[in-house]
Amino acid sequence: MVTRGFKQMVAEANAVIDTVSVADALVMHGDQNVVFVDIRETVELQQSGSVSGAVHAPRGFLEFMVDPEGPLHKPELAGSARLLLFCASGGRSALAAKTLVDMGVENVAHIAGGFAAWQEVGGPVSS
Repeated sequence: MVTRGFKQMVAEANAVIDTVSVADALVMHGDQNVVFVDIRETVELQQSGSVSGAVHAPRGFLEFMVDPEGPLHKPELAGSARLLLFCASGGRSALAAKTLVDMGVENVAHIAGGFAAWQEVGGPVSS
C-alpha cells in the first residue's frame, strides 16, 4: 500500500527547492551561468522539441549524468552554473531538483509549469 503518494512527495519537494517562474526563466534563457536541463524522456523531446539550448538528461539517468564519477557524466552539468530543470508540467522536475539537492548540488531549481508553461508564453523551442 502507498503511504506517501506522488502529490505529497511533489509538495514536500517544492517546500525545500527553488522554483523559478516561467517569466523569470525566459529572462535567464541565454545566460551563460544558467543551464536549462530537460529531464523528460527522449520520446517527449521527439514529439514536442525542447527549450532551445537545453541539455537533455532524462530523469532516469539524471543522477548518473550529474555526478562527475558517474558512468554517464555530462560535464555541462558540473561547475558553478545554475541548473534549471524542467519536465512536461513541473512534477518530475520538482522531484528531480530535490534529488539533486539531496546529492549536494547547491545551485539547482526547476521551472514552475515545466515545458508546457514555456510553450504557452512563447519561449524559444528547438526540435
